[in-house]
Amino acid sequence: MKTIRPGAEIISKIDKNEIMRIIEAAGRVCYKSEDKITENSAEGFISAIIKRGHESVIEHFSITAKIVCDRGVTHEIVRHRIASYSQESTRYCNYSKDKFGSELTFIEPCFYYDGKNEERRKEWESAMLAAEEQYLKLTEAGAPPDEARAVLPNSVKTEIMMTANIREWRHFFKLRAAKAAHPQMREVAIMLLDRFKEEIPLLFDDLEF
Repeated sequence: MKTIRPGAEIISKIDKNEIMRIIEAAGRVCYKSEDKITENSAEGFISAIIKRGHESVIEHFSITAKIVCDRGVTHEIVRHRIASYSQESTRYCNYSKDKFGSELTFIEPCFYYDGKNEERRKEWESAMLAAEEQYLKLTEAGAPPDEARAVLPNSVKTEIMMTANIREWRHFFKLRAAKAAHPQMREVAIMLLDRFKEEIPLLFDDLEF
């Protein structure tokens, strides 16, 4: 049994200037103000349309990110319908094989990072060990992974690729990074939002949670 913490990264190659150029070009069509495009006009124009809530314009560029988290979190992620997903499959991945270290990997819940809930953490670890033991017993008995996965808990580690346009990413962060979000979902969302702010601050710096 292995435990890791979640992670998130942007997979798309980000060219901030190209993103701004495409979004400004799309937005200018709405107002037929293409004649006002200059070398430095994009930032002010895009900032203004975001403030006005004219976010359909920022749908013209999509970004792909990779998230490593537990399967419970991905159940919330995939509820965002205006996106494309590719996820590690428990039907086809046989975790008893050498390529997976012949063990299961679980995401450490953020509830236990501070060491204040050691008793509950021990109970969680015990449950994960039991799940791993039963999974490996099933595969040893000849069960294929799509049968053995029936004993896997939400905490099992998974990887998911998510591609969405910029407007949907903003919507995603507004819901999933909010204080009311599930703590594990919020942890991943804020982690990813920080990456977006580093790459294209103009489009995400107004989102504070």
